Amino acid sequence: MRTRIVLTAVGLALLAGCATAPKQTRNICAVFDERDGLFSSWQSAAERTEKKYGVPVPILMATMYTESGFQPYARPPRIKLFGFIPWTRPSTAYGYSQALDGTWDHYQSQTGNWTARRANFADAIDFIGWYHAQNSAETGIPLNDAYNLYLAYYSGPTGYKRGDWRSNGQLQQTAQKFARMAGTYQQQLRECD
Repeated sequence: MRTRIVLTAVGLALLAGCATAPKQTRNICAVFDERDGLFSSWQSAAERTEKKYGVPVPILMATMYTESGFQPYARPPRIKLFGFIPWTRPSTAYGYSQALDGTWDHYQSQTGNWTARRANFADAIDFIGWYHAQNSAETGIPLNDAYNLYLAYYSGPTGYKRGDWRSNGQLQQTAQKFARMAGTYQQQLRECD
C-alpha cells in the first residue's frame, strides 16, 4: 500500500512538471536541460523536427516561446462583455503552438498523426515545423528567415502573400522580437554542453 502511494506521488509530481513552463524560457540550454526527462526530451523532439522539415531548432523554439511562453494549455484571453464579464475567446488557438482548430485538423489529416495533441510538446513542435515548412513552400520564404516565417505563421500563407501584416505594426514588432529571440537561441545553442 505504501509503495502504491509513493509511486502515485512520484507520478503526479512528474505530470505536474510537464504541465508548467520551464523556469528560464529565454535560455534554450536551460530549457533543454530542464526538459531532458526519462520519458521525453524536448531537445531530441526539436532536433527530430528540424531533420524532418528543415526548420532550424532556434526558430522552432522561438515560435513556441513567442506563441505560448512554453505553456502547454495556453489560450487567448477571453473577451470581456461590458468590460468585466468573461465572454468568448477571440480564436480557437490552443496549446504550445497556439494552433487554431482548423489548422490543427489539417495538420492531423496531412500527416496522419491523428493522436497528436496541442498540449504535448513533441506533437506541438512537429506541428510548428510542418506549418513553417508548408508556409515556406507556399510563399517562398527561406526556412532560416525567422522574421518572415513568423509573419506567415501568424497571418497564414494567404494573408502573408496578400500583405495583411504590412498594416499591422504590432505584428511587425512581434516578428522583430521573434527574430531576435531566434538569433539569441541560435547563439546559445552553440554553447550548450
